[in-house]
Amino acid sequence: MALVNPHGKEKKLKPLLLSGSELEEAKSYAKTLKKLSMTSRETSDLIMMGIGAFTPLEGFMGKNDWRGVCDNFTMEDGTFWPIPITLSIDKEMAADVKIGEDITLLDLETSEIMGIITVSEKYSIDKAYECEKIFKTTDTEHPGVQKVMAQGDINIAGKVKVLSESYYPTKFKDIYMRPLEVRKIFEEKGWSTVAAFQTRNPMHRSHEYLAKVAIETTDGVLIHQLIGKLKPGDIPANVRAVAINTLIDKYFVKNTIVQAGYPMEMRYAGPREALLHAVFRQNYGCSHLIVGRDHAGVGDYYGPFDAHKIFDEIPKNALELKPFKMDWTFYCRKCDGMASTRTCPHPKEDRLVLSGTMLRKLLSEGQEIPDHFSRIEVLAILKDYYASLSKNDKVDVKLNKASRGEI
Repeated sequence: MALVNPHGKEKKLKPLLLSGSELEEAKSYAKTLKKLSMTSRETSDLIMMGIGAFTPLEGFMGKNDWRGVCDNFTMEDGTFWPIPITLSIDKEMAADVKIGEDITLLDLETSEIMGIITVSEKYSIDKAYECEKIFKTTDTEHPGVQKVMAQGDINIAGKVKVLSESYYPTKFKDIYMRPLEVRKIFEEKGWSTVAAFQTRNPMHRSHEYLAKVAIETTDGVLIHQLIGKLKPGDIPANVRAVAINTLIDKYFVKNTIVQAGYPMEMRYAGPREALLHAVFRQNYGCSHLIVGRDHAGVGDYYGPFDAHKIFDEIPKNALELKPFKMDWTFYCRKCDGMASTRTCPHPKEDRLVLSGTMLRKLLSEGQEIPDHFSRIEVLAILKDYYASLSKNDKVDVKLNKASRGEI
């Protein structure tokens, strides 16, 4: 059997990242154009288009696509898409932008040339409307709402050429992979059914359990961790990678797991973001997405299983990928093992509920971690990371020691 098709009507990956002489010519041309600095979210979205993860998108969305995605999960041509992928500018710059014009796109933080957009449209939107539709709230305490409300007043749309992804393969060279590269690994392993496990945290026992349940019914699992920008307090990707590799080496059967990183920035959009995770995981070759409790959520903005329900609200043919809807999982002292509400008959006082938020809190405050919360080898790496923060030591040195078993 073959892997699932990439998303979209053409059923083939559409990476927009240039290479070779075409890239060099575009870089020279870009230096002659008007410049636009993008936010970190816009930059990461551009790179996702560049590597083909956002197939079949060819650029930033116009107003009809924006409206269709907000209202009906579909772009103007009928393509299923759950979250607007847009580029904004302020009113002053918008007045100077002409339809048909090429503009160089820069990363705001580094000023690196990232791409070129050919402007096909400029339009205003109702930001509060987008937030209500996508995040189910207009509360500016929500990190995703904050970013939408802070963006420019005018969106510009158009096809893009992507000229760089250099930050990610340089900083995350061991785990950063494009969809074509991941698909090749799956094909070499002879896999056709693959479950994606989304994470922005080191994996605790509940995460491990979910991955192992998926392995029982698929050829393997892609542990796919986010390496884009996170919110303050989240554990850095290089720390997570070492912890996850240690877990894989010691607690999973060989050749059942692939770990990779992807360059998107979290929106914390809960159910809508679960659908976006499904779209680009299909592009990576995954047939299933593990959807657990409060997938891609933040705070108390979403119900614990809203991300399960939303897959039942979209058209049946919207995606080839299917969700693995996982129940609330925990360690049960009476069962003496990992369990879920569907398998454990014991009361809540016998259950140790696990969460990444709780683990980060306990570690950052130097509190004792309850037994069975996480594997001891993983905890050793995470404790050392937090100790290095308080001592102002270099994290990478400590991580190398932990990964060699010297701690």
